[in-house]
Amino acid sequence: MTAGDDPLRIVAAPLTGLGPLDVHALYKLRVDVFVAEQDCPYAEIDDVDADPGTMHLLAWAPGPDGEELAATLRVFGSDVHGGVMHLGRVCTHPDRRGNGIAARLVRRGLALCGDRPVEIGAQSYLERWYEQFGFVRCGEEYLDERIPHVPMRRDPAS
Repeated sequence: MTAGDDPLRIVAAPLTGLGPLDVHALYKLRVDVFVAEQDCPYAEIDDVDADPGTMHLLAWAPGPDGEELAATLRVFGSDVHGGVMHLGRVCTHPDRRGNGIAARLVRRGLALCGDRPVEIGAQSYLERWYEQFGFVRCGEEYLDERIPHVPMRRDPAS
């Protein structure tokens, strides 16, 4: 398959660069997965989303009624974070899992981070999955909204 044959369209933009229906799809997917599927009622929409330095990556795939949001993640970090970048809200639609879409978004997100260190609070069961991208555990397991997570870090040399 050549790049021109790839049915996946990945968009990277700050929240202000997304259209209203794109933002709706982004929040709907994240709430459907993190709040409803994972049974974790919390305020999913936060101020990090709207920060001008936050980039949202959205993976659009063909669906029966046009393009559908298959997966998303956000990249953020600034001088406030000591030069450390963060990946977060990595989320794939249940019908699209197991197709490598999240891995493509993580690689794209890491490319946006450049040669800076990157941290992520990974759900514990995904620790081994994140290791393929050079992340290593850097602390003890903790609960985030009742879900076990581990802090992980990827240094530029990885």
